[in-house]
Formats: sequence, C-alpha cells, structure tokens
Amino acid sequence: MKPCKDILKACVSARSLFFITILVLALPNVALCLTERMGLMACVTNVVLPVAAVWLLMTLNRCPGKMTWILFLLIFFAAFQLVLLYLFGHSIIAVDMFLNLVTTNPGEALELLDNLIPAVIGVVVVYIPVLVFAVVSIRRKDRLPCDFMLRQRRYAAVGIAAGAVCLGVTYASDKDYRAELHLYPVNVFYNLGLAVERTCATNSYADTSADFTFNAKATHPAADREVYVYVIGETARACSFSLYGYGRETTPMLAHEEGVIAFPKAVTQSNTTHKSVPMLLSAASAEDYDRIYKEKGIITAFKEAGFHTVFISNQLPNHSFIDFFGEEADQWVFLKERKGYDPSQGDEAMLPEIRKVLAEGRRKELIVLHTYGSHFNYRERYPRQAAAFTPDDATEAKAKNRASLVNAYDNTIRYTDRLLASIISELRGTGAVSALLYTSDHGENIFDDSRRLFLHASPVPSYYELHVPLIVWTSDGYRQRYATVTASLTANRTKRIATSASAFHTMLTIAGIDTPLRNDSLSAASSLFTVRPYVYLNDHNRAVPVTGLLRSEKDFEMFKEKGINL
Repeated sequence: MKPCKDILKACVSARSLFFITILVLALPNVALCLTERMGLMACVTNVVLPVAAVWLLMTLNRCPGKMTWILFLLIFFAAFQLVLLYLFGHSIIAVDMFLNLVTTNPGEALELLDNLIPAVIGVVVVYIPVLVFAVVSIRRKDRLPCDFMLRQRRYAAVGIAAGAVCLGVTYASDKDYRAELHLYPVNVFYNLGLAVERTCATNSYADTSADFTFNAKATHPAADREVYVYVIGETARACSFSLYGYGRETTPMLAHEEGVIAFPKAVTQSNTTHKSVPMLLSAASAEDYDRIYKEKGIITAFKEAGFHTVFISNQLPNHSFIDFFGEEADQWVFLKERKGYDPSQGDEAMLPEIRKVLAEGRRKELIVLHTYGSHFNYRERYPRQAAAFTPDDATEAKAKNRASLVNAYDNTIRYTDRLLASIISELRGTGAVSALLYTSDHGENIFDDSRRLFLHASPVPSYYELHVPLIVWTSDGYRQRYATVTASLTANRTKRIATSASAFHTMLTIAGIDTPLRNDSLSAASSLFTVRPYVYLNDHNRAVPVTGLLRSEKDFEMFKEKGINL
C-alpha cells in the first residue's frame, strides 16, 4: 500500500500539478499549429506566448490547486477546442460555436453528443484528473516554496519576452495576422465577446425593429386567389438530388412534376442554421447581414401586401431570429411543442396543417414551412416504409459506417421529394394561382473525401455544405397569367445564385409584391437578375469570397464537376 500512496502523492505533488496544468492548457496551442494555416513564426508565437502567460499566472498563488481552478475557464475552452478539432479537423472556437450552444435544442445536442464520445472521453481523461488533483492539493493546503515561485516567474517572464518578440516578427512578416483572430486563447475570448454582443442585439430585436415597415403593396389582381408556399429545408445538399444528376433516384416525384424549375448552381452564404435560415426569411444577406437586427422578415412583407400568413415549423423554437420571423405570421405553430406530438414523425406531419389552411379558402395566402429535413440522425427523419436505400441503420458517425449513413441520408432526400410533391398536389387541388419555392439552409458532409469531415457548421465550410438545392414550382394558372416571371425563372435557371441573398427577393417577385426593399437584381424571377461573385458570411459576419475560403482542392474540383465556375 505504501508504494501506491507514494505514487499518488507524487502525482498530486504541488510541483507536479504546477507543470501538469501548464502542459494540458498548452495542448490546443500545439494542436492548432498542426491544423491551421499558420506560418512558422505564427506557430512559434501561438505556443510560446500563451504558454508563458499561463506559466506566469500559475505563480500568482503558492497553492497550485487554487490557480488550477481559477483557470477553469481556460481548461473548459481547451477541452471544447479539442472536441471541435475532433469534429471538424480545424479552426478555433468560433463565434457561431458559442451561439450554437444557445440556439441548438436539447434533442439535436444529444444526437451530436452521442457521436462525440471518443473526443469527450479523451478530454475527460486529460482534464478531469487535473481538476481532481487540484482539489486534493487544496485540501492538503499545499504551498510551493517562495524560491521556486520566484524562479518560475523569471522563466515565465523570459518566455513572455520571447513570445512578444515572435509576435512582433509575425505582425511584420504577415500583413493578415491579427492576435484576436489567430492567437489562441486570445481569439476565443474575442469570439466570446462577439457572441455576447450578438446575443444582446438579438434579444433587443423587438425594440430595434418595432418601427420598421416594408411599405409593401400587392400588384397582382385582388380578385385572384393566390397561394404561395415557401419551404425551407434543413441540411439538404444539392449533390444528393437526382434532379441535379445524382446517380440514385432521390427525387423521382419532382422529376415528373410539370412546372418544376431546378437551379443547379445555387450556393448558400452560411453553413450554420442560426444565420442561414434568418437570411432566407429576410432581406439580410452576407453583404449586409447587420440589417437583420432592425428589419422584419418576409412574412411581414406579405402581411403588409394583404396576405394571410402562416408559419409551420417541425423544429423546436430556440429563441433566435427563426422564431422571431416565424412568429410575425398571423398563425404560427411549432409542431414539436404540441402535447402528444410524436418526435418520430417526419416532415409529412405538416401536411394536415397545410390542408387546414388551404381548406379555409382565403383569397391571398402565404405558407412558410421550416422542415427538419435531412438533419442528423438521418435514420430518424423518415418512416421505416420510406427507406428506399438499405442498409440504413447506422447511427454512429464513423467513416466505416459511411455507406449506411449515405443510404439513410439519401432516404431523407427522397422523403423530402415526397413531401414537396404532396404539397404541390394540395396546391394544384385548390385551383388557385400558386407557386412553391424550396431551398435548404445549408448542405452536409458525410465523410465524402480524404478529410473525413462530418456534419456542417465548420468555421471553414466545404463544397458539400455550400451547394444547396433551389427549386421553384408554378401552377398552370400561374404560368398562364405571369408568363414573364416564369420565363425569367427559366432564363436564370443555369446562372450562379446565392440563395441567402436571392430567395427573399425571388419570393416577392413571384408573388407580385412591391416594396422599396425589393431588389430585382437579386431576384431569380426577374429579367434584371445579375450574377454576382459567391461570398460567404464568415464567423465575424463579414462577406468573404468563397474562392479564398475553401481549404481543399477537392472543394474546387467538386464545384467544377457540377459546372459551377467560382
């Protein structure tokens, strides 16, 4: 027993804890040097300066256990950072990662957590013992010798001086380098501050948008019955739609629908739901995203033009702009909040709600749907009998399960195809002048290339997250009455389109709603539509060229393969 006690005592000795804490907090710095695009001097700075700073902090109290717990936030960030590197393979903790924590519902979080178990176990094994050792040290009232502390302060000071020199050289040699963007954990604290700032701005939305108006007016004949449906999909990538040439028949129903126009070169401006969906629901885009804090959404524009509006969501509310814009409708419902709602029900659970709205026979109607679409776990997004591709029962996010995961994902696309065809059938049955627009907030990675990326929301997106479907259907009556609009849709079909910027204006054009905020150069339904360079709304809400963002040659190859000239 005595040797074991001696070993335990050595493991939790004050000096051991002092250096172990410094070491485990340095792990993200070393890992980021391997995963990020940094020059040699930036890498040296990223290790030397932060490690020396932590070293100095550890000398502020002679009880290393207390200092370890005082630095708990750094330990939390270090663990969080390593888990994200496991998930995405690169990038520091982004602003959007912090915002995802407060806008993701518990169900989604648990589904993702199940597939991060190896990473979670890893950080638990590394960091929890350190915290336990710190508690032991505190209870034992450990105190480091004064001469030891003075010596360590000198070492830390030398390290900080060396790091400062490296930082200066880095700034001088790299014009794009900024400590708040590239130096961990400075960048994490900077991003946390931005996340808090954006959360406050979001929470103030009701006040900042209270006096906003579109001054919208309808230009179509008041006597015509019109019904427009705007379907916002979830996690659907264009390369998995047979409408766009995918080898599997994932969209057999839409392929045979008369009046369907599919846009093959549509790209989203964000791969995170909490930004991409609000852009689809408003006039905000990557180029002017901050307007979202003071303007209302597309539903209000339709209301001002005399339309009755309905918002139906198959997702849980998350106190984000999605909720705010949805709740501007005359009627809104989050199906998953209903008592007795079966969470295993797919998006077809929205069909009875749609039928009720259509049965009321209003003269002017807008229905906005927010689906659960193809969000992971894929297998739970469609009924068992809808599985066209099998085996599809893998639920663990591992590269070895890719074939089964792709089968399940393709089944979700086929199920979306069935949903859209059903809605079109309901619209056709009304005899009204009607149209439907469908697009997805972003795409998805499913271990598609050597990088083995999975899911979406990476701070550095890939082709699979950006290329999304954009589909418009118009009824016979619509095509007869508004032939110039359908002609423009057809003419613009093969052009490059940013869905985040264009969907709002396209819907207004299709519905004949005029407002000073409508920009026909962004509308795919207008002859004035103008092709623009693809941009992406980065983590700091700046529009950056997609060409300068992609990290892999594979991404460029995939865009080229799909006929998309970046």
